Amino acid sequence: MTPAQAPTLTLDNRFARELPEMALAWKAHQFPAPRLLALNESLAAELGLDPAWLRSEEGTGLLSGKVVPEGATPVAQAYAGHQFGGYSPRLGDGRALLLGELVDDGGRLRDLHLKGSGRTPFSRGGDGFAAVGPMLREYVISEAMHALGIPTTRSLAVVATGQTVYREEALPGAVLARVASSHLRVGTFQFARATGDVELLRRVADHAIARHHPGAADAEQPYLALFEAVVAAQASLVAQWMLVGFVHGVMNTDNVTISGETIDYGPCAFLDAFDPATVYSSIDTGGRYAYGNQPVVAEWNLARFAEALLPLLAEDQETAIAVATEALEGFRPRYSAAWSAGMRAKLGLAGHADDAAVSTVVGDLVTLAQDNRVDHTSLFRSLGAAARGDAEPARGLFLDLAGFDAWTQRWRSLGPDATAMDRVNPVYVPRNHLVEEALTSATAGDLGPFERLLEVVAAPYDERPGLDRYADPAPESFGTYRTFCGT
Repeated sequence: MTPAQAPTLTLDNRFARELPEMALAWKAHQFPAPRLLALNESLAAELGLDPAWLRSEEGTGLLSGKVVPEGATPVAQAYAGHQFGGYSPRLGDGRALLLGELVDDGGRLRDLHLKGSGRTPFSRGGDGFAAVGPMLREYVISEAMHALGIPTTRSLAVVATGQTVYREEALPGAVLARVASSHLRVGTFQFARATGDVELLRRVADHAIARHHPGAADAEQPYLALFEAVVAAQASLVAQWMLVGFVHGVMNTDNVTISGETIDYGPCAFLDAFDPATVYSSIDTGGRYAYGNQPVVAEWNLARFAEALLPLLAEDQETAIAVATEALEGFRPRYSAAWSAGMRAKLGLAGHADDAAVSTVVGDLVTLAQDNRVDHTSLFRSLGAAARGDAEPARGLFLDLAGFDAWTQRWRSLGPDATAMDRVNPVYVPRNHLVEEALTSATAGDLGPFERLLEVVAAPYDERPGLDRYADPAPESFGTYRTFCGT
């Protein structure tokens, strides 16, 4: 695509067209001086967008909402949600807009969405804007998750707006251009259910089936099959979070996607010390969304999804509840199987036939790592060296040396595959101290640390010389870490 061809860019408005009750036509705030800060060129190519054009004034205008392609209808999406357990019947895109959908080079329909694009009727008193730091956080962490092979929304670009945003202090503003399989979420169904319009709920479900789980359409009970598909997708997703030590931080029902992608990188972080009670979010004072609680919360959120679907599952509510409960009971075994298989792989024991021995080794390591508050990422990567005969890097992480030595002897006797371990245990994740360093520098105008961090985490399994600081745990001087939503 060249600048002269840019007007031929078309964005479908399928969501708004099929579900007009859930979409409010709206325009982005017209920012005074949009300027591109970060562009995901490989993702742009997947979407059939020319990076050179996106870097132009018109392209940057698209990425900030200033330029709307002919025929496009940007909308704020309506949804409800349980936030920290409390139900809000009307949330919606308070600082975001769905520009429309486009087809990528694999034939998949993808949403192009803006975050931080200004107030909408769903803003609930907020200003609708975003700051540079939180938008770059979402960019680097979502791209790291993608590189780790975890289903996620992706970041196409971050554009500085030239406008100041006021939070605890004055900050430079930014807009994130985000790409997703869709922005359908549990909260979308909760909103539709709350209207009392069963036909609207049915259309939302049909839209979700067609877009994400087409196999459900041929099932004897399509809406039950949809629910089961989402249960399976979320069980797999959360297991993958747990295996890499990712803490989402704000697992409200409006942040649970029907596609099974990770969405909304607000107060998120990666584990340092292996501790299930870890909370990084400044607003999660009760620890509801602690690292170790994530599977339980996911199941709770899926129960709210089931409640929203009840009118579609059976004619009488008692039968519908029984059907939904039985389907929801599939979450725990699915999650457990996904997590157990992942842990087997991380310990190089994926093909081992002695299930009891492997389960004992896995359980004992989790206990040992937790008791010793071992760095999560360093532990699993260094065990690859231990499988090759050099246990010292891993051993140096533990205070209980006798406990580690005894465990290592039992684990090695099972014949772990070190090469297979290196394929699933990353060297590099977006470590919290490095993320903060990069965002602080970027907010001050220096994008160098951000760009370097992004380059490193884009190849998380490939150990490279000269990058030791990106693999090392945070120094003690970093202290207790807290993250913020940025709203």
